[in-house]
Amino acid sequence: MALSAVKILELNQKYNLIEGLSDRELNNPEGVGIDIRVGEVYEIEGDGFLGVTERKMPNIKMIASITKGDKQVIMNPGDYLLVKTIEKFNIPGEKVEVEKGVHKYLTPVINPRSTLQRCGVGLFKTKTDPGYSGELTFGIANLGKQKFTFELGARMFNVLIQEVTGEISRAYSGQNQGGRVTSDGKKETQN
Repeated sequence: MALSAVKILELNQKYNLIEGLSDRELNNPEGVGIDIRVGEVYEIEGDGFLGVTERKMPNIKMIASITKGDKQVIMNPGDYLLVKTIEKFNIPGEKVEVEKGVHKYLTPVINPRSTLQRCGVGLFKTKTDPGYSGELTFGIANLGKQKFTFELGARMFNVLIQEVTGEISRAYSGQNQGGRVTSDGKKETQN
């Protein structure tokens, strides 16, 4: 079950689920989700590998960062970029009290804002498990026939926080903990 934006903010005060939310989201969120923003943008350089026990994520090149003062990014048709959120997520690895006496694991579910699809931009994402802490990284691709320009700091995605029913074997402990974007082209054993 998805939590309302008001409930997310209530739980955020108690569990610090999402750090760095914009004033709009803290003071006047809309509906059942919280909008999150882009803070860094990367291009992929080089090859990747995914094996049974090992993997190698490709090298990346940062092309824009809000902390460095960059303002916008232009995507040509066919471009694929990695984008990292401004917001940092702290998803507890244990159950939290979502209502009086009701304890559940939580998981964020990311969706594109409808402007992306209306501009021909596809979002590539994965799940985020309980126990993850750090910024989130997504892939976006310009699938349209025209350029797409976006500003750093723009609200591009919407996060729903959902309750998880049942137990989990273990909380997230993977190599991307802390918001890591890549292994910098180094082969590593998968966790």
